[in-house]
Amino acid sequence: MITQLYQLLDRSAANLPNKTAVTYGDTKFTFKDIEEKSNQLTAYLQSIGVKRGDRIIILFGNTIETVISFWSILKAGAIVIPLSAELKPDKIDYIINDSQAKVLFTNQIILEENLELLGNGSLEKVIVPKLPESLRSNFVEGFESAISNASKSFNPVGNLSVDLASIIYTSGSTGEPKGVMLTHQNMITATHSLNTYLGYNSNDKVLCVLPLSFDYGLYQMIMSISTGANLLLEKESTWPIFLLKKIEKEKATILPAVPTLVTLLHDQDKNKKFNLSSIRKVTNTGAALTRTNIKMVQHIFENAEIFSMYGLTECKRCTYLPPEDIDKKLNSVGIAIPNTELWLVDENDHKIEEANTIGQLVIRGATVMRGYWNKPEKTAEKLKDGPIMGEKVLYTGDYCSLDEDGYLYFKGRMDHIIKSRGIKVSPKEVEDFIGTIEEVNSVAIVGVPHSSYGDVLYAFVVLKDGMEISEDHIKGICKNNLEAFKVPEYISIISSLPKTINGKFDLIGLKERALSEVEQMEGKVKIS
Repeated sequence: MITQLYQLLDRSAANLPNKTAVTYGDTKFTFKDIEEKSNQLTAYLQSIGVKRGDRIIILFGNTIETVISFWSILKAGAIVIPLSAELKPDKIDYIINDSQAKVLFTNQIILEENLELLGNGSLEKVIVPKLPESLRSNFVEGFESAISNASKSFNPVGNLSVDLASIIYTSGSTGEPKGVMLTHQNMITATHSLNTYLGYNSNDKVLCVLPLSFDYGLYQMIMSISTGANLLLEKESTWPIFLLKKIEKEKATILPAVPTLVTLLHDQDKNKKFNLSSIRKVTNTGAALTRTNIKMVQHIFENAEIFSMYGLTECKRCTYLPPEDIDKKLNSVGIAIPNTELWLVDENDHKIEEANTIGQLVIRGATVMRGYWNKPEKTAEKLKDGPIMGEKVLYTGDYCSLDEDGYLYFKGRMDHIIKSRGIKVSPKEVEDFIGTIEEVNSVAIVGVPHSSYGDVLYAFVVLKDGMEISEDHIKGICKNNLEAFKVPEYISIISSLPKTINGKFDLIGLKERALSEVEQMEGKVKIS
């Protein structure tokens, strides 16, 4: 019986010891390699005093050291905190202090840039790959020497399935980061559910360019390890032409993607220069695939099933759209994943029974987080009493609707709903409409204050290559098809939409740009 997440690695290492588990650059690591190296690193962690429940941060990026460290931390009974290597020093400092982390795995650059900062908190040890002797100290150790000098075995800790396995910090773009607490049971359940409908197997080669600090990327590694698949691990900043060559060379079978990656790959391979026929599945979450994105995937990956999915870090995954429904249920994010239940509630917390009625999405199941680390008030806002005494369900903060067949449609974040001209509008609804205009590739909408109307919509639009259409023409189409309060007051055609480190549209940056541009146009709009 598997009760600890690391037992997924143990099982694959026992059944497939000499099979390639991870391909990193030109180097291949077998399941036996990952198992042995993680065991030795676990022994080292125990030798420096790491105990059950200690928090340990991984700040490497997409490297083989991240993979080995992840499993070793779990084996030590500690809690993994994966962070993006692109985080700014103030966020790193905040998370170290908030989590009271004991050990930090990071690289030499981050160490040298933040050495004074790292030495002032709870950290007792920093572990760095390829550490020069000039930086080695009682506080800083080399990754390779930690493994090579450690025992080959470690002392089992005896964690339970309800113990924490990981704390995944949200980006904190609207405030300080929140640490989502996930138990071994949460993560094992999510892995089993994902494997049930996605069907990864030991013959698969999973090309992962998504950050391992982002739960979508992290679970590619976990699912690959659990099914005996080969993880083709690439850096997040890899050029699209390199990825296309990688697919062709390695005969990758699964591509987890976000819309921005789909667009980049399509633009690079418009003339079908590469043989991409090995890809059998393309998955997506994080941001919805538009109709244009879906057509792009169908064009360049002709043999692939497309899985459009939706989820939150607080419960990993909520829904998936079966591939056979991708054309029948346009804009839907699908049905509940296995072993999960969902429903909608109105503003009075009453369950909504009518189809096509917007309400807040509620998720019930074993993937629902335990709460936010050190934030009981924030936790209470999200976790509320479920149908069984003592049970908690997740109030997602997302506006959605369900159609007559029970398929879910995401309408927008409750905290991103814009009160346009005094009426609540989901930016997602307007984005979806503008996205149907033939010339439009992608669109993002933010709200800005207006001197006469209160808040209004500001749309940033990216056109397809070689296509032309004016802002006024787009606005005219909106006026002919949408209610007045849904028509963007401002439309700006730009070359590309800025992204966050997780590949999502940078709405904060777009909001600032919109405010600045409106101020210049109006000369009197106040930033609030």
